Amino acid sequence: MSLFLAGCGEYAAKGAGEGATMGAATGAVGGLVSALVFGGDPAEAAARGAVYGGAVGATAGAISGSKVDSKIEQQREERADKIRKEIGDDAFKGLSALVTCDYADSLQYAATSKQSANPNYTVAGYWLELLNYADQGKSNKTDELIPAVVEKDWDISSEPVARTNLLQLQDKLMAIREEYKLPKKCE
Repeated sequence: MSLFLAGCGEYAAKGAGEGATMGAATGAVGGLVSALVFGGDPAEAAARGAVYGGAVGATAGAISGSKVDSKIEQQREERADKIRKEIGDDAFKGLSALVTCDYADSLQYAATSKQSANPNYTVAGYWLELLNYADQGKSNKTDELIPAVVEKDWDISSEPVARTNLLQLQDKLMAIREEYKLPKKCE
């Protein structure tokens, strides 16, 4: 990414840096949710998602101020698209909103994702909604939603398992925000 930024002007480099930060944070959360919902190592998936998201974010942030090699850009977009394909575009956008504490938009995307004909996207929407309310500290709402997650997510066998996964998601979400210099907790 540093080679990419070296060819940018001052404004393009700044945009690339900001885009990379948000993209990496969103990608990290996206990878984490993907691993918890669809299986795999959550820490590895979060790290992989951060790399994918950072690359795409840097591209998006700098594209207006610099000419980007289309082959490199295409590769970066393909990596980010992998996460999007696993959890769906709406859940991915919802995670972006959640990382920046935009609960209203995130919950809107979660609701749309829950209505998807793709069962994987539906499950991701349920998890996104649950994570939103948990992040806001609304335990009554999370208590209401846990049974639906257990019902929809074929990999979750019980409410205690769902709660354990939710705690992992919350911890990782806060760690990702902190790592990317975003508020750990939303106000």
